[in-house]
Amino acid sequence: MQMLTSAHSLIVSASVALYGCRMGLGEHDEVTAAAIARLAGVSRAAVANWRKRYPEFPKPVGGSGHSPTFSLAEVEEWLKATGKGDQLATAGQTETGTQRVDNPDQFPSDLPYAWERCSLDRLQEPERGVADLTSGELLARVMASLLPHSTASAGPSSGWEADVPVVLDPACSEATLLLAVADRFGTEVRLAGQEIQLTATETAVQRLSENPLGTLYEIHTGDSLLENQFSGYLGAVAAVVCEPPFDQPQWPSAELATDPRWDFGTPAPRDGELAWVQHCYAHLRPRGVAVVAVTPRTCLQPSGQQIRAALVRSGVLRDVIALPKGMGSAPDTDVYLWVLQRPYGPPDHREVRMVDLSRLGDAADVPYEFAAWERLFGEADPTVSRAVPRLELLDGETNLLPSRYVTPWAEASTDDFAHVTDRLHTLYLQAVQGLPRFAAPTAPTHHSHVTLGELERAGVLTVRARDDTPRAGDVLLRTLGRPPIVATGTAADDTGIAQIVEIDPARLDAYFLASFLRADAGALPAANTLGALNRDDLRRCRVPRLPLAEQQRYGYAFRHLQELQEVLAALERVSTHVIEQTVYGLIAGVLAPEYTLMKNTDDTPAADEEKRKL
Repeated sequence: MQMLTSAHSLIVSASVALYGCRMGLGEHDEVTAAAIARLAGVSRAAVANWRKRYPEFPKPVGGSGHSPTFSLAEVEEWLKATGKGDQLATAGQTETGTQRVDNPDQFPSDLPYAWERCSLDRLQEPERGVADLTSGELLARVMASLLPHSTASAGPSSGWEADVPVVLDPACSEATLLLAVADRFGTEVRLAGQEIQLTATETAVQRLSENPLGTLYEIHTGDSLLENQFSGYLGAVAAVVCEPPFDQPQWPSAELATDPRWDFGTPAPRDGELAWVQHCYAHLRPRGVAVVAVTPRTCLQPSGQQIRAALVRSGVLRDVIALPKGMGSAPDTDVYLWVLQRPYGPPDHREVRMVDLSRLGDAADVPYEFAAWERLFGEADPTVSRAVPRLELLDGETNLLPSRYVTPWAEASTDDFAHVTDRLHTLYLQAVQGLPRFAAPTAPTHHSHVTLGELERAGVLTVRARDDTPRAGDVLLRTLGRPPIVATGTAADDTGIAQIVEIDPARLDAYFLASFLRADAGALPAANTLGALNRDDLRRCRVPRLPLAEQQRYGYAFRHLQELQEVLAALERVSTHVIEQTVYGLIAGVLAPEYTLMKNTDDTPAADEEKRKL
């Protein structure tokens, strides 16, 4: 087992600052979970986790099932008793990194009706790390980080100022992009958004109203292409960020064939994203910047060639950035960012910067701060970016895929491939050496069995509520026909739980129970669409009646097999990656097609016999 652990670590090796704030809750007797989060200076997810993990956490005293309320006195007492409220004494002090919005009365009450200021009685919740963001949130952070400093005004607004720059999202959905812009620029910009779905608009308004930075916003409902609510801002906004609706295969070009927004040509019905690109550009003021997310087809589809060429020829298109797969709001999509800038004066015909980040293993490695982008652009690594002359882009079909122009990712040498293959060969040998050979039983095994219900009545185990938080050593029955496992006490335990079985380790071995439950639990019909085993069926499941020492023998063997399975699964993933890279090496000309097979050093007759069988 130790050998398997070592092999697993070898496989793994081969392959934001937080700040907290709180708000005063006043003298209310009851508080919501969101208010508790602000009181303790944590996220709402942390409060939900407390409710699950700590049975002594105060019980709801009112509200509804979806929005319960709690006794403020009980919550404060629990926070102090558990040490979770240590932040209360220091919240609001700058040396702790907390921030507070002071003097909310400084904002005038006669703001135009369409503009709302984010709620000022709320303070910033702790910022999540990049690894905690969803793909859509990470994309929003990346797009907002590409906006230049000139997007914002010289300083924060102290009231209504008509010249505070506007940042527009004409397809704002639930305001994920606008929130990222607010997080970056705060009150130095005003936010404007339009969304065709009323429910999404309502969500956007709610999220922006809960944002603690005090950024002004204006949200409208309607189709931006047909019913542009921001036509008064054409040629006037400082920046536009937009992820067009990728599920919109066509747009009504016949109704807008002569629209003045089509500076670079009328988009064909299948080129809806090019309509959105031009719609975004039409709102920019001189030197204004737009960051638009598009799919690969927009970069090379023949029907859009003339518009792409016009964007290149005019000097408007400045950067094309290929992002890792799956960074868009839609799952498993390839996303490219087009950065456009309206010229001030004569057209600027400098090169178009092509950036290929599609081969990054982790989307969190994409730059999400403006300074990080500046460093990336400044390094001019030929395996990541290249400034391409516009004439080169205009030669042919105006293909705007960065992979066409950027040097292939750090090409490995033949020796590098040989080293990786040798390392993989060593790992496989270590895994094979961990394959167990079990002996036949010395006597027939005729075990008597006992049901889990009987064990529960005897106090050997307890079937807990499925919404409880698993603890290390619990046996977890899972949904969708997945086999039972032993809880590790980590976040990985929380996925797909059907039932939780707490055991007495002095009388029952967890791995023994989890393994012998496979047969009975898998044979029972699913009680619902999630394949979740109910408590009554679980209590009817049987396991052999064995002494603890014998259980532990079985448990050790089962655990060894489980770890071996995890190692082999990891090896499969690494092997697939190595093979893909080897194929790429052949295509790129780094490797020759002639090859030799690696020989096993075991030249015993038994090994020769196995080779002959193969």
